[in-house]
Amino acid sequence: MNVGFISLGCSKNLIDTEVAIGIFKKHKFKIVNNPEEAEIIIVNTCGFIDSAKEEAINTILEMAEYKKNRCKYLIAMGCLVQRYYEDLIKLLPEVDLFVKLDDYDEFWKKIDMLITENKVEKSKNKKINKIADLKPLPMPEYNEFMERVVTTGKNYAYLKIGEGCSNNCTYCAIPYIRGKFVSRKMEDILDEAQKLADDGIKEIIVIAQDTTKYGIDLYGEPKLVELLDKLSKIPNIKWIRFLYSYPEGITEDLIDLVATNPKIAKYFDIPIQHISNKVLKMMNRKTSKENIEKLIKTIKEKIPDVNLRTSLIVGFPGETKEDFHELLEFVEKTKFDKLGTFMYSKEEGTPAEKLPNQIHGNTKKSRYNKIMKKQQIISSEALKNKIGKTFEVLIENMSFDKKYFIGRTMQDVPDIDGLVYIKANSEDNEQEILNTFKKCKIIDVNYYDLIAEFEKNN
Repeated sequence: MNVGFISLGCSKNLIDTEVAIGIFKKHKFKIVNNPEEAEIIIVNTCGFIDSAKEEAINTILEMAEYKKNRCKYLIAMGCLVQRYYEDLIKLLPEVDLFVKLDDYDEFWKKIDMLITENKVEKSKNKKINKIADLKPLPMPEYNEFMERVVTTGKNYAYLKIGEGCSNNCTYCAIPYIRGKFVSRKMEDILDEAQKLADDGIKEIIVIAQDTTKYGIDLYGEPKLVELLDKLSKIPNIKWIRFLYSYPEGITEDLIDLVATNPKIAKYFDIPIQHISNKVLKMMNRKTSKENIEKLIKTIKEKIPDVNLRTSLIVGFPGETKEDFHELLEFVEKTKFDKLGTFMYSKEEGTPAEKLPNQIHGNTKKSRYNKIMKKQQIISSEALKNKIGKTFEVLIENMSFDKKYFIGRTMQDVPDIDGLVYIKANSEDNEQEILNTFKKCKIIDVNYYDLIAEFEKNN
C-alpha cells in the first residue's frame, strides 16, 4: 500500500518520523507525498504548546477527509498522542490507531495488527473494529539505533543524541511527555553519523532537548565535547553544529572546541528564556543574569566571529513591567545575531499553570512586538556588517526564475535562519554547482537574507 506522512513540530519529532518511514520501506510499502495517493496516512503530532496542539488536531481532521476516497487507515503518533491518549480516542473516532511514544518499540507490531485484524474482519463481513485502545506497553529503553529515511535532502541531517529532559522548567511539558533525559551510547551515535556520511550527508546537526546534558546519565559527566570531537574526525562530514545548549551547561572546554575546530560551526544556540533573576527563579532555570552575561562575554572574547542565537519567553506569570524592560535592555545590549520569542502559553499540568499573576494576552502580544521590533533592527545591522565579506556557502537550490542559486553559510541553521542568494550567470552549470560548497562575496542584504556573487577561481 501507499503510505503518506505528515510530521509536525520540532526536528526531534522529524527523526521519529524518518524512523517510521524507514520501517514502512523495510516492509516494502511505497512512500508518497500526495495524501490523495495514500492508503495509509500517518500524522506525527506535536503537543508542546496550545498552537501546536491546535495544528495537530486540525491536520488530523483534514487528513480524515481522505478516508472518503482512497485512504483506508489514518494513524496518529507523537507527543500529542502521548499526552492526551485517552482523550483523543474519544475525540477523534476518525483515527484508526494512536501510537504513543511509549509504544514506539512496538510500532510495526501495532501497524501489522491494525491491517491484519481489519482484513480478517472484512473477510467475515463484520464491521471493522478500532484497535486504538490497544493496551499500552511498558516504557521501553531508548532505541539506540534504527534505520531511518532522511527527509531533509542530500546535504544535511539531524542527529539526535538524547531523548527527554530533566531540567523541569516550570512552564514546560516536555518532561511529562518524553520523560527524563536519556543519552544514547556514543558508539551508536558515531555509527549512525558514519552511515549518514557514507550516504553523502555533508552536515550533521546534533540535537537533544538540552545537548549540554549529553552523557551525564550514562558516563557520570558531560560528554558533548568528546562526542563533537569524535564526530569531527569522520572524513566526509564537512560541517557540524549543535543546537539547544542551555547556558549553565556550556563549559570552557566546549567554547574552546568551537573556537578551534574548523568543522564545528561558530554558532551557539542558547535558550536563555529571560534575564530577570526573579523570573528565572520562577521558571526554575538553573542560571542567573550574572552567569548569562559572563558566559556571553566569554564566548564573544574567545570567538569574535561567533553567531549567537537565543529564545525568549515574554508574559510569564508575574513578569512585571520592570522585568520586561530589563529583558528589553539586555536584548539591545547583547545584540544576538538571531532571536526567537514566544508568548507564554499556560500548559496543562505544569507548575507555572498554577502561578498567580497570569499576564493578559494583550500585554503578552505588546511585549512580544516590542522585543521583535528591537531585534529586527539588530538583525538587520548584523547582516549589513557582512557586506563585503566572503563566506563558504553550501549551494542547495535554485530560484524558480533561475536568476539565483540559493544556499546557506556555516552560520545558518536550515529552515530557521536566513539564506544566501547568489546571482547566477548564463555560463554557470546548475548541475555542477548544486550541492557543492562555493566561496561567495556578500554584496547586499534583503530583510533576513544575504545577496552574494561567486568569488572568481571557485
